[in-house]
Amino acid sequence: MKLEETKQDWIKAFGDKPLAIAGPCSAESQEQVLRIAHELDKDYVKVFRAGIWKPRTKPGSFEGIGEIGLKWLQKVKEETGLLVSTEVASAEHVRLALEYGIDILWIGARTTVNPFLVQEIAEAIKNYGGTDKIVLVKNPVNPDLDLWIGALERLLAQGVTKLGVIQRGFSSYIKTKYRNNPQWQIVLDFKSRYPNIPVIVDPSHICGNRTGIQEIIQQGFNFEFEGTITETHYDPDNAWSDAAQQIVPARLLEILKETELRKHSGENSKYDTEISHLRSEIDQIDGQIWDLINARMGVVSKIGKLKKEYNVAVYQPERWEEIIKKSKEQASAIGLNPEFVEKIIKEFHQESLNIQNKIMS
Repeated sequence: MKLEETKQDWIKAFGDKPLAIAGPCSAESQEQVLRIAHELDKDYVKVFRAGIWKPRTKPGSFEGIGEIGLKWLQKVKEETGLLVSTEVASAEHVRLALEYGIDILWIGARTTVNPFLVQEIAEAIKNYGGTDKIVLVKNPVNPDLDLWIGALERLLAQGVTKLGVIQRGFSSYIKTKYRNNPQWQIVLDFKSRYPNIPVIVDPSHICGNRTGIQEIIQQGFNFEFEGTITETHYDPDNAWSDAAQQIVPARLLEILKETELRKHSGENSKYDTEISHLRSEIDQIDGQIWDLINARMGVVSKIGKLKKEYNVAVYQPERWEEIIKKSKEQASAIGLNPEFVEKIIKEFHQESLNIQNKIMS
């Protein structure tokens, strides 16, 4: 069976509302996880999450409470009726999670980038009798759609059929207001290819702070994502890991109540007519943009030939700094996001370098 042929009906079992998964970044004590679980509103939140093993960037950081935390998750399930979920990053994690009856497993971004680890986890799920479990795969740290899809295909090949993905944003060397840039287009490309696979948005890891969580959840639901996984803690500032991006359960409830769900297109003829006209305008403007880009690259070729004739280096740092500065100023003047414009200009510059290097060769 191919990935696009699978029927992901498991998401429907959670009802008409988008699936809400919530809980602390890390399990710290039995008292902590139980208190948070009891404070969550069960009309909205259906799954409790907690990190038991925490892959940290640097050694010496808190790396999770370990196996004992799985017992605490069992207690959460017994007392609240919530399903429970945690991250697994090795075959041993899978074995223990299944032994303690964890309902939903997720594969983290750092693991998704490693096909060997994903294969090990997929085989462990099969070997330890967990192919009936729901498995969610976070996007890889880097924006690599094939790597993300490959992880799902490895799971499916081992008989895991209840699949979903988590959009937690992508790392970038360019500093933005996000901890991990959402790069929505990559996720929408995935959703276009696999509309049957549920997408869960992770606002906590995208934002890296609690102030932007509502905005990201709303944006996810604007794209008709099927749920959210949000880090919650009764005392976020004193959490043992990722304190800045956790919110109290009461705040999560406010956000979920205020979030607007969007209808799928095609349900309103007036909307369909108006959107068709606006999209036609975009198509015309896009055509003009491509013509202008083509003209720009034509000038770039002339510059490359001139540099070759006079034996001048391709890269001119002063000119590049001037272009960046001017573009940002123009962007601000007309109300465009300077960060957005800088990204576009950098792509133009890279292609310009490619063209001129080819001419030089």
